[in-house]
Amino acid sequence: MKSMLKTLLRTSTLILALFSTSAFSLTFIENVKGYTLNQQGKLITFTNIAFEDEFIVGMNLTQEPGGIVTKIDGKGRVMLPGLIDAHGHILGLGQNLLEIDLRGTKSEDEAVKRVLEFVSAHALPKDSAKSTTTQWLIGRGWNQVLWSSNAFPSKESLDAALKDRPVVLSRVDGHAVWVNSAALKLAGIDANTPSPAGGEIVKDKNGQPTGVLIDNAESLVTKLIPAADVDQLSQQLNAASEHLLSLGITSVHDAGISKQVYDFYQQQAQSGELKFRIYAMIAATDPQINDMLAAGHITTKNDMLSIRSVKAYGDGALGSRGAALIEPYSDDKDNHGLLVTPQESLPSLFSQVLGANFQLNFHAIGDRANRLALQQFAKTFKTFPENTQRHRIEHAQVVAVEDIPLFKELGIIPSMQPTHATSDMNMAEDRIGKARLKGAYAWRTFLDQGSRIAFGSDFPVELANAFHGLHAAVTRQSSENEPKMGWIPEEKVSVEDALRGFTLDAAYAAFQEDKLGTLEVGKRADFIFIDRDIFTGPASDIRDTQVLETWINGQQVFAK
Repeated sequence: MKSMLKTLLRTSTLILALFSTSAFSLTFIENVKGYTLNQQGKLITFTNIAFEDEFIVGMNLTQEPGGIVTKIDGKGRVMLPGLIDAHGHILGLGQNLLEIDLRGTKSEDEAVKRVLEFVSAHALPKDSAKSTTTQWLIGRGWNQVLWSSNAFPSKESLDAALKDRPVVLSRVDGHAVWVNSAALKLAGIDANTPSPAGGEIVKDKNGQPTGVLIDNAESLVTKLIPAADVDQLSQQLNAASEHLLSLGITSVHDAGISKQVYDFYQQQAQSGELKFRIYAMIAATDPQINDMLAAGHITTKNDMLSIRSVKAYGDGALGSRGAALIEPYSDDKDNHGLLVTPQESLPSLFSQVLGANFQLNFHAIGDRANRLALQQFAKTFKTFPENTQRHRIEHAQVVAVEDIPLFKELGIIPSMQPTHATSDMNMAEDRIGKARLKGAYAWRTFLDQGSRIAFGSDFPVELANAFHGLHAAVTRQSSENEPKMGWIPEEKVSVEDALRGFTLDAAYAAFQEDKLGTLEVGKRADFIFIDRDIFTGPASDIRDTQVLETWINGQQVFAK
């Protein structure tokens, strides 16, 4: 209520200023084909917009306002609210842009070739003070499901190419790594090393590690990689910023940050270095989580940074068979997946976060992980009735049909990524069978019951382009617009619903709908120009949409 009253007061002040004779720093953009949702979620159109500094002060004006400093002809271009990605990994994207990219490889051999090409292009200085054995090679993006072998890779192929330098290559979903023998040796992993709880050291028939580590087993190696320093974090953030702004993304919900990044983001915000908005989730696994919770909510005056949530980890991913399932995998009858956080640890975790008045965003892909999360939310709400609003399940990917109504009953927001469906459709039925698909990637079902879905991409697992997500949500098709009618077409959503997931409802999922997510008087002037009308053109063309300009706080931050 206080937030709403504050917005109304600010709106009234801005409207009065709009037509006063005093000289305000108004920017007036006319001749646009504008689309936005209003606060009630209804699609509206507009032809002009006026903003004073950071805030919108008028739309669809019948006469030019006084005090204009800047007047811009929109040239009939399409304007939309700035896009919000409700689930991404910002510095992971930046790192991905700066390191070995294995996305799109068609075989293990091609992936190894990419590694060698990277090494050739980034040769170590001859006078490097560090031994080559401590120069880690990091990459991401392989997906064995897309390889002709359809099998996990092995350390042998990496060893043949690079036997001295440790190599760590993350699977596209981040839930498995492929390493060479040098990395295994540094970690002390051999045939006698047991798999940790919530993880697996994949071994061959002779009991030897193959070089693939799943979920919690990853950290046996990744903990040895030297932490990035502030300069490296800055490079990663700058690379991610440039990329995201070019895609029209004005805000990102960063799904899991460490104490180091928590401090780094605040330093960047204080110095005015943040180029887009960040809604950061504290990683539940960070050793200093109690200190961060005790510090309370972090919000900057210009809304560039907000930290008031925690990202917890329920299970692994479907592609690596780490998603926790109630019944075994259809293509692996002895495997139920993995619980990354043990079931017995859930009560204390949920109480820790909710008791600190933070939002809890729980990663759950398999139906068992989703059920356990829903059950624990219900139990914990009884203990903390003052903090029951807008908690989230990240992914909500495979949900038992009978559990879907619990999201609405408990007020849990499904935070979902449309391109996961179109990326997974070539293997999802193999993993879980046809019956369980009825509760998988079920966007339409969630919307029909009244749930508000926060849409995102999960970059760099998927590409960060939100128009790929809009296309996937509307068509349920691949980049080649296959299958013809869409995969499980009954779960398609309208363009309006898809845009809502990437704007208004994403803002709602971050407690920011009174400031962001729509273009309305009193809200921040975050908007984009695009090269086509996604509401009147063919749905198949949405994926190819190009962003022409990106504006944040009334300032142009990208132009094509």
